[in-house]
Amino acid sequence: MKLFIDILTPKQCMLFGKLSEKLTKKGYEVFQSTREYREVVQLLRLKGIDAKVVGKHGGGNLFNKLKESAKRTLQLATAIKEWNPDVVVSFSSPEATRAAFGLGIPHVCINDSPHAEAVARLTIPLSKKLLTSKMIPIEAWTKFGISKDSIVQYDALDAWAWLKDFKPDEKILADLGLDETKPILTFRTEETFAAYLLHRAQKIPVVASTIQKLLQTSEDVQVVVIPRYEEQTDVLKNIFRKKVVICQTAVDAPSLLSFTSIFVGAGGTMTSEAALLGVPTFSCYPEESYLIEKYLLSKGLAIRETNPRKLVKRILETLDNLETARKKQSEKARRLTSTFEDPVDVMVKTIEGVCT
Repeated sequence: MKLFIDILTPKQCMLFGKLSEKLTKKGYEVFQSTREYREVVQLLRLKGIDAKVVGKHGGGNLFNKLKESAKRTLQLATAIKEWNPDVVVSFSSPEATRAAFGLGIPHVCINDSPHAEAVARLTIPLSKKLLTSKMIPIEAWTKFGISKDSIVQYDALDAWAWLKDFKPDEKILADLGLDETKPILTFRTEETFAAYLLHRAQKIPVVASTIQKLLQTSEDVQVVVIPRYEEQTDVLKNIFRKKVVICQTAVDAPSLLSFTSIFVGAGGTMTSEAALLGVPTFSCYPEESYLIEKYLLSKGLAIRETNPRKLVKRILETLDNLETARKKQSEKARRLTSTFEDPVDVMVKTIEGVCT
């Protein structure tokens, strides 16, 4: 069996890296593609994942998104036609889905973000199967035009696919110049270029004001910021100079989180990773809570706070009782993940079913 997998984001690097590894071990041929997108290409190299770059990210402008997507669809169609796979797999890649549909090849869609309506509408109706977390109700998907029979759920969060057997690499501390004996606070900026957040896009990332207030209050902390785009990196460097560690290239996020004292995220995947790794986790996602965030909140694995002043207060309170907070978080995460199944096993079984 031959498979074509399209990788668009850092999360997909992690998830599809595990999926490709398992499929290859079973004797299947796997071809992977990606697009020109700084963080993804860097992470693929960091993880030693081979993927052909096809097209590029459209940035934060709707017309440019449409133009680059249209160009990439044609380029991807050529690549898929040449590989001639039995199945195309993507995490709601509009280009891979459209190309597969146009070529009469089954597309298996993976998605845990029904709040990203644009890509859901463009991909889910054209997919043979949708794989998703059981924590998301089926009704969140059927509105996009897929039948219940075509939806396969796994009892886990996506991040568990690469965290279940994860071992942190201490090298990350030296790489970033961090001292393990001092508190490490890691921040992940918001996804300002996503279509579903473009109306909220700001020049200064939301987390910046939180960090400013935090540094005014406490000097005995190490702050690490992981931007998503070069534009965010430039803004943060202008604001903080050398007061914080700004990751200018892709990093081994799970390893960094393993040594992090407190995590603050304005997006999805790293918030889930931190919570499941037992790190006290705060979310300042700038829109209404998405379903996975609501799940983490309901399990006591994350705290939502979007007011910078209140968020700093909560962070400082947690630092004052850090050992107890980490112990509670780790125990909650351990109890929850003990019930999880491996999402990749479900994905492989579903893909095999599509081919028979």
